[in-house]
Amino acid sequence: MKHKLIRITTVPISLEKLLGGQLNYMNSFFEVTAISADKKRLLNFGKRHDVNVFPIELTREITPLKDLSALLKLFWYLKKEKPLIVHTHTPKAGIIGMLASKLAGVPIRMHTVAGLPLMEAAGFKRNVLNVVEKLTYMCAQKVYPNSIGLQDIILRNKLCKGTKLKVLANGSSNGIDTEHFNPAQFSKEEKKIVKRELEVKDDALVFVFVGRLVGDKGINELVSAFKNIKATNQQLSIKLVLVGPFEQHLDPLAPETISEIKENKHILTTGYKEDVRPYFAIADVLVFPSYREGFPNVVMQAGAMGLPSIVTNINGCNEIIVDGENGLIIPSKDKEALELAMLKLISDEELRKRLADNSREMITSRFQQQLVWDAILEEYTLLLNQNEAQSSTSSD
Repeated sequence: MKHKLIRITTVPISLEKLLGGQLNYMNSFFEVTAISADKKRLLNFGKRHDVNVFPIELTREITPLKDLSALLKLFWYLKKEKPLIVHTHTPKAGIIGMLASKLAGVPIRMHTVAGLPLMEAAGFKRNVLNVVEKLTYMCAQKVYPNSIGLQDIILRNKLCKGTKLKVLANGSSNGIDTEHFNPAQFSKEEKKIVKRELEVKDDALVFVFVGRLVGDKGINELVSAFKNIKATNQQLSIKLVLVGPFEQHLDPLAPETISEIKENKHILTTGYKEDVRPYFAIADVLVFPSYREGFPNVVMQAGAMGLPSIVTNINGCNEIIVDGENGLIIPSKDKEALELAMLKLISDEELRKRLADNSREMITSRFQQQLVWDAILEEYTLLLNQNEAQSSTSSD
């Protein structure tokens, strides 16, 4: 009989995008249950990936009453199901999942850290988030930062003992399916169709951003830099394609940024897209000026699609991109540096081509999905063996 493994995220999109394919793979070795919010979407996820599901209304904001209700519901579910492993992702799922697992006596409690919202918080909110992270790590037996840089930040801020921390494989929570993210999947005709839909001319140099259109992804700086470049170089045939949803309720963009996006005919928005590959396929450069990340899938996806990247010098990004080899690294929140890097790749076609030529191989050799999945499975096996040894010693 298979051991029970429970994976928890705050919202189902994290199961779909951040852990795509992984739960289905683990189902070959464990009886897997996915827990998340949004019952309808979660049920669809379970059917598509052939895993059990259990919906709990988790929120991404600080909502004490709803959080308490979710904690109690999860506690009773875990007491009934008695899983051997609970593995959580994302901050809210982490605190609710690890606390409920600790209270329910789950033997193996694991939490993956893919980013720290507290790094961009201050004052009371920062203090609250500090407490939440520390409590999450305290309840977990093992904590897995998905990058070396993130591990260093956790240690520097004294959020967790070093003995609990471990970075699996070369980083990343899920790795990249480099056959799925492969420029060879798209013919010239298919790329022409996407360009026609976006009204992008064949000779245009296309910058692409993929992700949530929010402040801490650097969208204010990106839009401002692009506006300046176009205003001072009107003859340039350039486009900026923004692929992702606006989230004005969580981390709103500046009003002037919204206005520029709406009014600038050279800035194109697609909204949320299930498949982002067509936009990588027609692009020349990924621009990803985020303030904070864990280990960004987007940068790996773009690299696998053969794109050079402009990224900020933050953990995760600076582990995927080697400055001058497969992209350019700039300081975070620095609009002028971003503008200069974009201009550099516009004007220096030889550099752009060299970075692009290196991009795919630097992803396939380090972040192939199977490498990450095998490392996680190996960790599960290690902890299960340790648990069985401890149980055997206790019974003796």
